[in-house]
This record gives sequence, C-alpha cells and structure tokens, in this order.
Amino acid sequence: MKDKVNPVYLDKVKQLPADEAERILSRMGGKLPKRFIKEKLSQEEALALQLEIEDEQLQEWREKMAKLKEEDEKKEKKKKD
Repeated sequence: MKDKVNPVYLDKVKQLPADEAERILSRMGGKLPKRFIKEKLSQEEALALQLEIEDEQLQEWREKMAKLKEEDEKKEKKKKD
C-alpha cells in the first residue's frame, strides 16, 4: 500500500460533499480501514488513498474491457469471413 498521499487526490477530497466522502470511506478495503481507525491516517488521507486506488482499478477495468471488445470484434470478423 502506498504511504504517500498524492496531492491531486487530497485536493479532490477537499471538494467532496460529506455524503460522498462517507460513501468512499465505506468502500475502503485491505489495510486502509485499519490504518484509518488506528488514526495513522487522517480522514482526508484515507479518502485520497481510496480515490487513487479506485482510479487505478477503473483504469485496469477499462483496459480489460477494451481488450475483450477487441477480441469479440476479431471473432465476429472471422465468423463473417
């Protein structure tokens, strides 16, 4: 897990409404909730780390979906030939 908090994500956290911040906190997984509960991280730091993790996961998902779509298009093209 990353120990340094990206300042870009800290800025995003500062602009979040309270209800959205709460939703993000509820999605924390792994060691992050324990670090937050034990007060090794501030709420802003925990939120920033969670946002960064989610952005990385979203990027990975997009790449996988693009690859699957490309494979499906190749299969469809072979069927037509």
